[in-house]
Amino acid sequence: MKLRLLEERDAAIYQTLRLQGLQESPEAFGSTFEREAAFSIETVADRIKPSEDRFVLGAFDNQGTLAGIVTFIRENSPKTRHKGNVFGMFVTPGMRGKGVGKALMLDLLARAKRLEGLEQLNLSVVSANGLARQLYESVGFEIYGTERGALKWNGEYFDEDYMALKLN
Repeated sequence: MKLRLLEERDAAIYQTLRLQGLQESPEAFGSTFEREAAFSIETVADRIKPSEDRFVLGAFDNQGTLAGIVTFIRENSPKTRHKGNVFGMFVTPGMRGKGVGKALMLDLLARAKRLEGLEQLNLSVVSANGLARQLYESVGFEIYGTERGALKWNGEYFDEDYMALKLN
């Protein structure tokens, strides 16, 4: 497995994997397959273009296929710039249980710790997704609250646990 920052040239493979995640686990994401399937490749390239305050990490299997993704976005307000957010974690079903998600999170944490002034990472996870919550807890995230009915999909409500990790 190889981890690296995704760049604009990776837009097509990123979009394919992102859409797979939105189809397979629609309740786990704030966006929808229909919404993101309509994004142009230019829009996707712009979304994944790395910067100091935003990046997408990709995990590639031994055949060079993108098998996992996770996104970091730093807050941009002067009063919240000490925080960053983790979004869009997805690992293909065939690669789950092989340490891909943990490797992505550890790489993200290492990169985040190098950002000047960044003190905390936040994320949310669907409460019923125990495996994802266990992954985040295994790298130090702690639950600080739960939003009842945070997401609504096909008439069903899903609670989300809010998690944080202090970096210092």
